[in-house]
Amino acid sequence: MCDDPLLPETVSRALADYRALRDRHGVLWGEESLSYVVQARATLFLEQHHDYWGTGMRQLAERLPGASQDEIDDRMGEVDPDLLVRDALGGELIAALPALRLRPGGVALEARARVILGDAPVRTWLLLDSSRDEPATVVVDGEPYELPPRGARIVGVCREVVADGGPVDLAPLTRRAPAAAVRLRAGFPCRWSVTSAGGQGWYPQGRPPKADGHGTPYFHGDDLVVAVPAEPIRVTVTRGMEYTTAEAELTPAAGAETVVELTPERLYDAAAHGWYGGDMHVHLNWMGEEPAAPELAALAQHGEDLHVLNLVAGNVASARVYDREALEHWVGRDLPWSDERHLARIGVEYRNDLVGHVGAFGLRGLPERFHTGFSGDVDWPPNAVACEELHRLGAVLGYGHPFHLPVSDTDPPEKAVARGRNCSAREIVADAALGLIDTLDVLNHSSITATATVYRRLIGAGNRLTVTAGTDAVLSFCHRGTSSGPPGWERVYARVDGPLTAESFAEAILMGRTFATTGPWLGLSVNGHAPGDTLDLAPGERVEVTVTSVGPEVGNLEIRTADGVLAQGPPGRLTAVLEAGEPTYVVAVATGGPHPRSFHTGGAYAHTSPVYLNVAGTHVARQEDVLWCLDWLDRLEAVLRESGVFAAQDQYDDHVALYDRARQVYRARLG
Repeated sequence: MCDDPLLPETVSRALADYRALRDRHGVLWGEESLSYVVQARATLFLEQHHDYWGTGMRQLAERLPGASQDEIDDRMGEVDPDLLVRDALGGELIAALPALRLRPGGVALEARARVILGDAPVRTWLLLDSSRDEPATVVVDGEPYELPPRGARIVGVCREVVADGGPVDLAPLTRRAPAAAVRLRAGFPCRWSVTSAGGQGWYPQGRPPKADGHGTPYFHGDDLVVAVPAEPIRVTVTRGMEYTTAEAELTPAAGAETVVELTPERLYDAAAHGWYGGDMHVHLNWMGEEPAAPELAALAQHGEDLHVLNLVAGNVASARVYDREALEHWVGRDLPWSDERHLARIGVEYRNDLVGHVGAFGLRGLPERFHTGFSGDVDWPPNAVACEELHRLGAVLGYGHPFHLPVSDTDPPEKAVARGRNCSAREIVADAALGLIDTLDVLNHSSITATATVYRRLIGAGNRLTVTAGTDAVLSFCHRGTSSGPPGWERVYARVDGPLTAESFAEAILMGRTFATTGPWLGLSVNGHAPGDTLDLAPGERVEVTVTSVGPEVGNLEIRTADGVLAQGPPGRLTAVLEAGEPTYVVAVATGGPHPRSFHTGGAYAHTSPVYLNVAGTHVARQEDVLWCLDWLDRLEAVLRESGVFAAQDQYDDHVALYDRARQVYRARLG
């Protein structure tokens, strides 16, 4: 019987099952080939600058001559991920993927030699890349792999490769170096990176070889011993977004242990002022290279000084709900590594790829439903039914990774609603009007600017929604951009009254006392009132708005109202005077370009929840935004008609009835 408080028996068995799935099926764990499942396989080897989508679409266009763009979009799950990787790389050789080139005249192994210590075996991925017009066979570790003409295959190699009837010399794959060791000390848990020439990462024994959104190797902890080559290495240390980075370069002596003491400095201390940062959307297990035990989440949360961690159980493409066993064991309770400054809970990501994914924080019990619309299942009932159940179970609810296409302030709603099963948060416009949803992850791994645009439309139309953040980090991924990055690389900060508990944090979110950020601290004051507050003003009354920022990545500050940008200026401090006319809201936005502290492809970003300004007893319900939401619901009906899966007309009618209820709310606001 397992008595480890971090690994109860049911969770231990589930972890063993996940490892068996990984060993049998590879990194996709046997999940069905939805577009984002196939993408997960390919993006283990591609960086942000590689064109995954364009390469895949060209691949399908060649295979499906005459297919429309919509049909190609719908069939992205049919791409060959290994061939896509080969074509997206375009001949580029990356350290993580040596290539065996099968050319008409022979075979050539191309590699950036990986340093290995002592007698460590060769273990690496290998791209089999054929430019021949006829099929070819390559035998890797005794297993034959058939390549079609001009085909490609990515395989794991440990011992030997045979091509064209003879062995391939694997010497270029590795370079052996004398071993040394470093002991890393900061005085508290941190995020460390240890690299040698070419950016090769080194890790404590037993730790997964993880890389962040910049491709930088990392691990968490303190007073750790790492085996390294007796060659020049770089050690860096940080601790989430409230700290700077410290680094040291050294050449450790062979056969000896060198102590490296580094301590990152604080940029700001949010908790000292009652603000606690959380990541509302993190998966422990959801496919990947190495199934993750709860201990890995504990190390990451403390190493990032992430105040609140919301792990979520959820499915991928089938009925299997990963980490359901952990949810059943710990639902309604703090996870064992929680303390007075660090709170961890496990909740749910309720998933439907057509109308959106809803995250639940603070669950007190188990829901009956976890998903709809997968493996031939129907897209019914609407998400609203799940939201009602999750609310009854005490959860705070928010839509995650909401929108993926660029959307500007002047774009019509169909630009965001789009088409197809792309996980967009389409139902939020109805759920927000009916009070069924509490938050929106304006900070996410997809399009922040599009989500912020939709968010401001929603609050401008009279909906009360709180800004939150969810990275969708997956601890079982090791090298997949921001998915394998540390939890909390984006955070929602909430101003909590009293001690940090699940209840006090949930209350702060529900009250709207938040801002979300990729790193910068962002403050907003309207006549001394903070986000979540409401001011009752007389027509013509003036208020002073002040925005402050802390963080080297900020390039620009904005003060926004329902009518657009009121003021903008450089980082640090921005003020403006607003005269009350129509009811409105005030939010602050901070932006900046690419920066080492920001893992999002769009650069640095922060956005507050609103301070609401009522005028003459009425609250904001801007006609333009209300009509925009009504147009959204019309388009959403059409999307469901085009792409929804229903067993009977009344299932589709249930969605339409939900939208009609929301239409009544919006039309009443026009009155």
